[in-house]
Amino acid sequence: MTKKAIILHGTGSGPDDFWLPWLGRELAAQGYHVTAPQLPEKDTPRLDVWTPFALAHLSFDKDTVLIGHSAGCFLILDVLQRIDTPIAKAVLVAGFATPIPHMPGDHPMLLQNRDWTKMRNNCRDFIFIHADNDPWGCLPPQGEYMRGKLGGTLMVMSGHGHFGSNIFKEPYPAFPMLLGAVTIDTQKPAAS
Repeated sequence: MTKKAIILHGTGSGPDDFWLPWLGRELAAQGYHVTAPQLPEKDTPRLDVWTPFALAHLSFDKDTVLIGHSAGCFLILDVLQRIDTPIAKAVLVAGFATPIPHMPGDHPMLLQNRDWTKMRNNCRDFIFIHADNDPWGCLPPQGEYMRGKLGGTLMVMSGHGHFGSNIFKEPYPAFPMLLGAVTIDTQKPAAS
């Protein structure tokens, strides 16, 4: 069994920003095969660009953990409704599933058609991590909404903002709690 971790950045950032490279190094040291792609058009992301890129360049199997930050979480949700092989875990950091203050309901990163059942069936474990003061509006109610649709665990941290933001000058170089969330074995048994 080769454990795989795929780390997906958010809008306006990349795989070398915030805690992403730190997490990649820590997971590699624990035996994970780590992939952290630079997603195309990072400053103006669109699911109709990001999802085809992810499906063409990444592989998913029962030992895969997907970790997303901000808009990378929406990519995870879209991938989960399009793949045919269930993965081990999805960890969504500062994610959102409904419009947030700066984003209209028809934004190209929002899923317009959602198959929550397929997403849930394609992932054995979900973890949602939010801060109570996220300046972008990716607050705990967003995590609670997703947990209501997908199951899993919601973790709320006090005073951690967006867990990294260039605009709000949040460098966030390391994220030990996230490492624990990724590596802890909270998986439900695979369906038989």
